[in-house]
Amino acid sequence: MTSTTGGPSGPASALDPRIAARLKRSADGLLPAIAQQYDTGEVLMLGWMDDEALHRTLTTGRCTYWSRSRREYWVKGDTSGHTQQVKSVALDCDADTVLVKVDQAGAACHTGDRTCFDADVLPLGE
Repeated sequence: MTSTTGGPSGPASALDPRIAARLKRSADGLLPAIAQQYDTGEVLMLGWMDDEALHRTLTTGRCTYWSRSRREYWVKGDTSGHTQQVKSVALDCDADTVLVKVDQAGAACHTGDRTCFDADVLPLGE
């Protein structure tokens, strides 16, 4: 379900205009999207969504992101099998970040780790 059509600079999406009007996007048309395990609160990963990716996430129940490096949409788990089933989606108070609570199957990180935040915990000051 990967598609290179559209994207941050492409045609308008089918996202509800009432939602789209509220969003505060970056200069390249994107919002950070934090994926969180719905039942434990574990922060899994950060991806990027434009209006179309958010629309697909809301309507399919599977997380769709915009790949800034590949310049295409990708559905989490389509190649790895490590899917994210959407439980809820919320905007933060400034409408510039999306929190997607998911049921993660398998690893969330492309490295194979459960989360993208397992591998490099930084030391705190003394």
